[in-house]
Amino acid sequence: MKIKDAFEILRPINCLMGSLTVIIGLLNTRTGILPQKFVLNIILGIIAYIFIAGSGMVINDIYDIEIDRINRPQRPIPRGSITIGQAQFLFIIYLTVGLIASVFNSALNILGISNIIIAVIFGLIGWVYAKWGKRSGFLGNIIVSISFSIGLIYGAVLNSSIIPIYIYFFFFTSFFLLLSREVIKGCEDIEGDKLQGVKTLAIRIGIKKSKYFSTIFAIMAIFFFILTYFTPIINPYYFLFPMIIGLTDVGYVIILMLKKDQKKEEFKRISLFLKIGCFLGLIAFLFASI
Repeated sequence: MKIKDAFEILRPINCLMGSLTVIIGLLNTRTGILPQKFVLNIILGIIAYIFIAGSGMVINDIYDIEIDRINRPQRPIPRGSITIGQAQFLFIIYLTVGLIASVFNSALNILGISNIIIAVIFGLIGWVYAKWGKRSGFLGNIIVSISFSIGLIYGAVLNSSIIPIYIYFFFFTSFFLLLSREVIKGCEDIEGDKLQGVKTLAIRIGIKKSKYFSTIFAIMAIFFFILTYFTPIINPYYFLFPMIIGLTDVGYVIILMLKKDQKKEEFKRISLFLKIGCFLGLIAFLFASI
């Protein structure tokens, strides 16, 4: 195993994008926080998120090796760059580093145990998803959506025991948009999932009905996204422009999903635009906290 393979299996882009949720949670609850405590919360909060999220990526790849041989053969384990034993070792190391960062942060800043509890739940979610959630289909989609969005709550509790209402709206916007994307990914990967007995919505109720569910979840994300503007966010003016861009992206995705027939490549396109929508949403939340 090479260092670059151990780094790649973390899916660093996904982890870094997810760590933005921690930063957003921190920025939006920073009032009255000492600068040195705030900086330490950012550093250790990001480390905790990246390594715990990364451990989830690793354990998922371990359990998904047969599915990935069909759907994503370029990943480190199916292509033979990392063995199962090496991946198990990386899972333990990454999860341990993430939890230690959370405990260390709590001890240094006298935070109590709420952030540690969330970190443990986050780590547990990754394992539960890999072992049972993935093959359960829709339940797995919910777990994935929570595991990404939970960084918003985690970042907020590092600064404050009282979480502002707009943090919850941030969470639900992220959750529903990711849930919409996960359902679409089930439509995209239907061939490999059928062979492995993964009970996605696309397999259980068909692609057509799954698209309707995905559309509803995207609309729910839009609802909470817009609702956020009417809460006491730090900077509604900076939030407005990226919000409009994000709404345009998701609106376009909804139009694509309402088309009658799509091929696998078109589902990939929809999935990509939903991922872009998630990123734009995070940028909007970031701007709201400036």
